[in-house]
Amino acid sequence: MPLLRIFFTGLFISLLGTLPLGTLNVAAMQISVTDGVGPAINFSLGVLLVEMLYVRVSLVGIDWMRKQEKFFRWFGWFSVLIVIALAVSSFVAAADPHVKKNVILSGTLHRFWLGVTMSALNPMQVPFWFGWSSVLFAKKILLPRNDHYNVYISGIGIGTFIGIAIFIFSGQFLVKGLNAHQKMMNWIIGGIFAVTALIMIWKLSRKKGSFTPDQASA
Repeated sequence: MPLLRIFFTGLFISLLGTLPLGTLNVAAMQISVTDGVGPAINFSLGVLLVEMLYVRVSLVGIDWMRKQEKFFRWFGWFSVLIVIALAVSSFVAAADPHVKKNVILSGTLHRFWLGVTMSALNPMQVPFWFGWSSVLFAKKILLPRNDHYNVYISGIGIGTFIGIAIFIFSGQFLVKGLNAHQKMMNWIIGGIFAVTALIMIWKLSRKKGSFTPDQASA
């Protein structure tokens, strides 16, 4: 069935796009370690909601988005600053004996809205889905129809949730394996954020002529 194929295509692409280390899945892992699985799941729901909205907008506004590369580039640099702030917060939590949690990820903001905010400020997913959707349109797998769009976006949402859930429960496993050494986890996660920021800087520093599916793994 075409709709079933579209659903699993969206799910598969989304799952593979979520598995590489990135800002949002690592943030979910740290929330699961410091605050528990429930808050981390709320965070992931906020993330996937925004991602699904972004995909929907990209599907109906492809021509407009082709002209907005400069905007997404500057937005990308802003996103780098957020990742650097997350890395610094994790390192502070690891180095200061009086600080146990990342002050950004474990603040007073509800984790769902934190997920919404961080996902909205992560523009890399826009060119990622723009590129893949363009490929699917070109191959006639995805057609400009509402039923295709709805099934495609549903698959994407489930794929994203599964991918982030892997990080959430991996974080729980790691913290048990380290005998709940929270400081060690903060060093590790801070390092991941720092590497992510360097990768984002490298990608944004390269000259890009157009959006392609491989531009947004962060």
